[in-house]
Amino acid sequence: MRELSGELNALIERVLGAAIEVHRALGPGYLERVYEEALAVELSLRGIKFERQYPVSVVYKGHPCGEGKLDFLVEGERILELKTVEKLEDIHNAQVLSCLKITGLEIGLLLNFQVPVMKDGIKRVILSSH
Repeated sequence: MRELSGELNALIERVLGAAIEVHRALGPGYLERVYEEALAVELSLRGIKFERQYPVSVVYKGHPCGEGKLDFLVEGERILELKTVEKLEDIHNAQVLSCLKITGLEIGLLLNFQVPVMKDGIKRVILSSH
């Protein structure tokens, strides 16, 4: 796994700051869609470029098999997956890893807003190259 660049770390910190601000203002207890909308507002206010519900094609052995959507694609290269669950499970991590594989991207952030303190709901997911 390679070291993250200073620029990438700075972007991740800005995105996490936006998520923390949303959580600070709203707290836990809302549906995922509410946090998605609020995070879109906060990212915009911070000048961070993003696309919501970004479509991705699933291809198996060269054949299209279906489509999925990323909650957020940030700056064209980072995946944000939002959750409102009591506890992040292995399947949530696997979901982000699958998205990283099909997009060819390296890093995703899994954000769970259903926690008392947002720092406890943040997980970096990095696609290893093995």
